[in-house]
Amino acid sequence: MQSYYEATARERIAGILDPGSWHEILPPTARTLSPHLKALDLPVAFDDGVVIGSGALEGLPVLVAAQEGGFMGGAVGEVQGAKIVGLFERAKAARVAGVVLLLETGGVRLQEANAGLIAVSEVIRAICATRVRGIPVVAAIGGKFGCFGGMGIAAGCCTSIVMSEEGRLGLSGPEVIETAHGVEEFDSLDRALVWRTVGGKHRFLLGDCATLVDDRQPAFRSALAQAVRTGEELELASLEREQRTLDERLERFGAYTDGEDIWRDLGFDKPANVPLLATDALIALSKRLRAA
Repeated sequence: MQSYYEATARERIAGILDPGSWHEILPPTARTLSPHLKALDLPVAFDDGVVIGSGALEGLPVLVAAQEGGFMGGAVGEVQGAKIVGLFERAKAARVAGVVLLLETGGVRLQEANAGLIAVSEVIRAICATRVRGIPVVAAIGGKFGCFGGMGIAAGCCTSIVMSEEGRLGLSGPEVIETAHGVEEFDSLDRALVWRTVGGKHRFLLGDCATLVDDRQPAFRSALAQAVRTGEELELASLEREQRTLDERLERFGAYTDGEDIWRDLGFDKPANVPLLATDALIALSKRLRAA
């Protein structure tokens, strides 16, 4: 089975959508380039690092945007943001079951500064507007660069998030935290610390991602299809539930300084072994602890 972690944006799309159903919008031949990178004499990509289009997911008509981590770490610029927002605009007219975001990004391109920040804010607004119309927006995170910065907020605005153990989700990336507050606060080279802070298993146990899957394209495919089928409309009641959950989490875990402290509180008698558990074993054990 092909690894989601190692795949490119187009390989992920091919592994997730039904064979022969993909239609790309603004492909590389359209040469949709960032004017900012070109002006700075920096490398450009003919699709500006994001692939958008339509297809079928287990028979469900969907729109898809897949970020290419291989280009500038998936960083968002003005054109990339505009392509994603345009996809959501298409969702207004197209009869789709959902919008699927395959996210892999370190955040906004520093070279595009305010233009990139505005682009991310427009993506967030488009996600919420689409959900209000009753169209689920589901995200997959499992790439080498994780999902950080403003797009980490965008992911949190989605109907549902699917992650693998290899995925990482947060606002400020490990390197950013270390740069701002020093290695004493957060050592970005401590891989175990990084993954037990922002990794897929930890995000699943906290409830930030609804589904944890193995690093296999078919596993992502099945989970995303299920998320589209069961996605709820964005309403005030659902927002209030999420806010209560966040308040309760802060009250319960706010004083802890390490993921292992949280896992111990959740009932894992050997929290140091959580990273060693297979995905299915972790999910099963988590369900038993929640039911206890």
